[in-house]
Amino acid sequence: MTAIHDMSAAEILAAYKSKKRSPVEVVDAVIHRIEAWEPKLKALYAPDFDGARKAARESEKRWQAGRPQGALDGLPITIKENIATKGVPVPLGTAATELIPAAADAPASARVREAGAIILAKTTMPDYGMLSSGRSSFHPLTRNPWNLAWNPGGSSAGAGAAAAAGYGPLHLGTDIGGSVRLPACWNGIFTLKPSLGRVPVDPPFLGRAVGPMTRTVGDSALLMAELSKPDARDHMSLPPTAIDWNAGPLDPKGLRIGLHLDAGSGLPTDPEVKAAIEGAAKLFAASGAKVELLEGFLSPDMLHMQDLFWRVRSWVDFSALSHARQASVLPFIADWCRGGADVSGTTVIKAVNNYMAIRAAAVKATQPFDYVLSPVSPVPTYPAEWETPTNDVKRPLEHISFTMPYNMSEQPAASINCGYTKEGKPIGLQIAGHRFDDLGVMRLSKWYEQARAPQKKWPEPS
Repeated sequence: MTAIHDMSAAEILAAYKSKKRSPVEVVDAVIHRIEAWEPKLKALYAPDFDGARKAARESEKRWQAGRPQGALDGLPITIKENIATKGVPVPLGTAATELIPAAADAPASARVREAGAIILAKTTMPDYGMLSSGRSSFHPLTRNPWNLAWNPGGSSAGAGAAAAAGYGPLHLGTDIGGSVRLPACWNGIFTLKPSLGRVPVDPPFLGRAVGPMTRTVGDSALLMAELSKPDARDHMSLPPTAIDWNAGPLDPKGLRIGLHLDAGSGLPTDPEVKAAIEGAAKLFAASGAKVELLEGFLSPDMLHMQDLFWRVRSWVDFSALSHARQASVLPFIADWCRGGADVSGTTVIKAVNNYMAIRAAAVKATQPFDYVLSPVSPVPTYPAEWETPTNDVKRPLEHISFTMPYNMSEQPAASINCGYTKEGKPIGLQIAGHRFDDLGVMRLSKWYEQARAPQKKWPEPS
C-alpha cells in the first residue's frame, strides 16, 4: 500500500469518502514524515502542528457526518511564508524584516482555508524572494531532499523541497521570474505559473503569480479550482471564469508545438538537460504533434536590463532600512541591491521599456505555436550553499532566461519532471501556452505525465 505521506490529494480524498482513512490519521502521518526529514531539510517556517491536529479532528467530524466543508477538507497544505496567513509574521525571507503578525489571510491562504485545507506550516524563501536558492538571512539553509548537498532552488525553496520530501500533497509558492518553476524543476515536482491575475495576489505586482506545487498535475488542478476564485484585493485579477480544472489530458495530435532549446541569453543549455527536453519533444511528435524549433528571443541586453529593473526596485526598499537592518540582509542580496543605487531616471525608464520589450518578444515568438516546450533551467541544480548557479552577484539571472519572459508576457507556464542527470538531478520540462490558456497547459501536462518514462521513487530521509 502507498504510505500516507506519499498519497496524492485525490487519493486521500477518496480514502476519506470511503472511510478508509481519516484526517487525523493523515495529518499525524504527515507530521511524522516531517519530523523525520526536517532536522536536515529545513523547509519550514512557523509550523503549527497542534493547530493542524485540532483542525484535523474538526475535519474528521465533518467527514463522519458526511458534510465536508469544501473540496480540500482535511488535506494537509504548506504555504510559502510571503503569502500571509492571519496571525503569523511575514519575514520575506530576511532578518531585516520587523516581525509583525499578519492581520489577515492573503487571497490564496483564504481560499484554501475556506475549502477546508489544514495548514501545517509556512515554507522558507530567500531574502525578498530574489534568489533561486535556499539561502536566507532569516531561515536556516534549506536543502534538496534528493541530495542534501544540492540546492532546492527558489524562491519557493521550502515548498519545492517539502513537496518532494512528502510533507503532504499540497503546497503553495509564488513566482515573479521562475520562483515556482525552478524549485519544481530541481525537486522533480509539478507546478503551474498561472496567467497574471488568474490567481488573486495581495499585494499584486508586475509578473507576480501564486502557483500550486505538487507531485501530480491532478493535485495542482484541485488547488487551482480554489485558488482561482475571485478576491477584490487584487486590482489586476482576471474576471471570474468557469474553468473545468479537472478536464482530461489534451491529446497533442495536430498541435503545433515550439521547441525552445536556446534562450538567446544566459547560461548555455547543459547537454544532459538538452537531451531530456529533446526526448520529451519526441514523445509529442510521435503522438502527432508538429514540433518546430523556436529561436531564442531574449537578448543579453534584455536580460541585463531586467536585472537592473529589479535591482532598482529592491534598492528603493533596501535604502529605506536603517543601517542596522541593512547589515542583517544576506550579503549577496545587499550587494545586488546596491547595484540599483544612483541609476538615472532615463535608465530606469529604459528598464521599464525593456520590461515591455520582453513581453512583446515573448508573445511574438510564441504566437505561431499552440504550446512551447523548453528547459525550465538551462542547468541542473547546484551546491546548496550557493545563491545562484553562477554564484556571482554580477551575473545573478543567467539561469532564468527560459522562465522570466513568461512573467513579463503574463503567459501560463508549467514545470514537469522529464528525466534525471547521470548524478540523479531532476530535469524540468517547461510547457508554456498563450495568455489565459492555463487549462490547456494543465491538460497538456496531464498528457505528458502519463506519456513520460517511469519516475524515480521519491527520496527518503537517511
